[in-house]
Amino acid sequence: MKSTNIEQFSLKSEDRGYWSKTKIIIPGILLSFTLSGFTYFLHSRPGMEMVSISAIAIALGIALCNIIKLPHLFQPGIKFCAKKILKLAIIILGFKLNFHDAIRIGNLGVGITFVTISSTFIFTYWLGSKLGLNQRLIQLIAAGTSICGTSAIVATNAVIHASDEDTAYSIATVTIFSILAMLLYPIVGASLNLSPTEFGFWSGFSIQQTAHVIAASFHYDAMSADLATISKLSRVIYLVPIVILLGSLSTANRRSSGQSLFSKVTIPWFVLLFLTMSVINTYLPVAASAKQALTQLDGFLFVVAMAAMGLETKFQAIASNGLKPFYLAGLSWIFIATVSLLLVKTFTMGVQ
Repeated sequence: MKSTNIEQFSLKSEDRGYWSKTKIIIPGILLSFTLSGFTYFLHSRPGMEMVSISAIAIALGIALCNIIKLPHLFQPGIKFCAKKILKLAIIILGFKLNFHDAIRIGNLGVGITFVTISSTFIFTYWLGSKLGLNQRLIQLIAAGTSICGTSAIVATNAVIHASDEDTAYSIATVTIFSILAMLLYPIVGASLNLSPTEFGFWSGFSIQQTAHVIAASFHYDAMSADLATISKLSRVIYLVPIVILLGSLSTANRRSSGQSLFSKVTIPWFVLLFLTMSVINTYLPVAASAKQALTQLDGFLFVVAMAAMGLETKFQAIASNGLKPFYLAGLSWIFIATVSLLLVKTFTMGVQ
């Protein structure tokens, strides 16, 4: 009888411990969700749709964090949103990836995508090192510019563990140049007399954010939009090898220098689940309503995670990096725009 009472007491203690941990994260989660709701409200205002909703969320978080000294009770929940919810958002992002997209753009498109992404990543890494920036910040900007903007930055950060300040700076700079691309590409395309096919390829291969790709291509020519969207989504496939590579390098750098750099290639669990979601989306019948619901949920979770990340970011830490990351993102953007345009003009000549 005594032993039974002891077991019951033990279970009650564990339950109390579980609920205590849950209660600790609730205030920060509520704050992050509330800030996300306000983000959606701002993003719905006229003229705000061209600004990345993730950028708005992280900017609001930074503003609140630096204007008001948040009580410590919010911190556990904020960290939970910035880390755990972020990884959940990356997993669900897999439903936006369809391996058939890579096939639809053909061998030519696959080749241009690979050359553009790899050359941009290498160039950004080289230039960032020359500018004396820290490696994690360089990797974030390189991934964001060469692959898919905010999504690539946050997925990369999940394995290299950069500071929230570096992540916020990377998202801000990459978003700025993605907006510039959206505004300038139709003008440049018209001046160069690009065909709808050429412009669709060019914008899809080089503009960072999907929303800006779609906006630029529709503004140029309705025929460009479908090709631009497919080309852009095909770049997301490269998120997997980049994340695995950078995660392995980060792990290797934390080990003793005597070990081989690639002695243990680690694949983060959320990347495996991301791939699983992509396989399901590609090869299994999924209702359109379910895909739409998951896409909306994924967008909301990303906004929550960005708001939380902003709530952990201090102005002083961002300012300590100076303008060099901004220069790096700008030159990297010019590089990917130039390289992709040259490749598209060279290999799609005569294709309308």
